[in-house]
Amino acid sequence: MLNEPPKHLSECKKTDKPWGYEILWAQTKDYVSKIMCIQPHQRMSLQYHNKKEETIYVMSGVLILWESKEEESFKHLGPGTVYHVKPGQVHRFGAGQGAVMLTEVSTNCLDDVVRLKDDYNR
Repeated sequence: MLNEPPKHLSECKKTDKPWGYEILWAQTKDYVSKIMCIQPHQRMSLQYHNKKEETIYVMSGVLILWESKEEESFKHLGPGTVYHVKPGQVHRFGAGQGAVMLTEVSTNCLDDVVRLKDDYNR
């Protein structure tokens, strides 16, 4: 198998989301990696994964992290923070006053999302 030629980030698949966007910049049979932007005052679904395992790195902004269904129970993770999500672990990522940029590396289980709550009725 020949190596793929190098490509620029602008050539990678960008998907707009109600909370911002994600760019899928690496994908193999074993892993994927995304850059994600959460817009101010937006958040992803409260969710868990059956098989997917992921690790995120906060590149910029202050990430709001929920680890349960309790709306009032959250943590703030600043730039440089690494956070690991195991299969079955409830989590939600959001942004406060400013946008948040994340990098996520995960197993290649892109459709493995069980939504518990969602601000966008998905």
